[in-house]
Amino acid sequence: MVVTHLSQPESSTPTLNGPKNRRRISRKAPRVADLSISVNANEDEVMGDAETSAKMPSDLADLDDDALMIDTDPTLLLQMTSAPTFPPLAPNADNTRLKSETRRIAIPPHRMTPLKKDWINIFGPLTEILGLQVRMNVQRRCVEARTSKHTKDIGALQKGADFVKAYALGFDVNDAIALLRLDDLYLDSFEIKDVKTLHGDHLSRAIGRIAGQDGKTKFTIENASRTRIVLADTKIHIMGSFQNIKIARDAIVSLILGSPPGKVYAGLRTVSSRMKQRAL
Repeated sequence: MVVTHLSQPESSTPTLNGPKNRRRISRKAPRVADLSISVNANEDEVMGDAETSAKMPSDLADLDDDALMIDTDPTLLLQMTSAPTFPPLAPNADNTRLKSETRRIAIPPHRMTPLKKDWINIFGPLTEILGLQVRMNVQRRCVEARTSKHTKDIGALQKGADFVKAYALGFDVNDAIALLRLDDLYLDSFEIKDVKTLHGDHLSRAIGRIAGQDGKTKFTIENASRTRIVLADTKIHIMGSFQNIKIARDAIVSLILGSPPGKVYAGLRTVSSRMKQRAL
């Protein structure tokens, strides 16, 4: 009896250690190499572009760099760090002409009737002294002022607004005109409750101490401090120079706090004598 060993044909798949398997592995190896070659080929193309850009002329290669670089010229650096110098302007008519500006000053309802009566005395100084264009808007209850070609002062519109505002607060027209003629006059306003909280009869007595009998105390403070004072209910408005306003305000504050008028008069005499000595 003959025993034959069954063996797989050669065409079947070989074992791992077979020679044909080694051949196939060796055949597949170049494919991986081909991939690396293709990758290297792409890198060579990129490198080739870089080399071609490096081989470009210097003017073309540095074109973008010159656009981004800042010139470091020392003269330019000195101009950037030093203060700017501007050439003097020629005295042309266009430069001296002011830009047209408009200002609207609100008028309280209780001052509209006096405004209509004194309108001639109000718009006269505004147009003649300051060269402004003025009109009264009755519907809006305000006075509108505007610069014109005759306006020469830059602060004319502000002076005109202060003049109309002083009249709206209750000052006389002749006293308010001083704001147009003098430069060191100001307006100061405060309320009695800013100094001390008072109610009822205490508030009325404080207002009475400030005004005095027939307004004598108020007139005395005005003459001693060279100011003008308006008592509008609980509000107090003072017009004068900075130092004179301080003197009048201190006297009024003392009266609000309860000081007797005689003591305030003595303090005002001392202050007025010092002011006369300084004037001499």
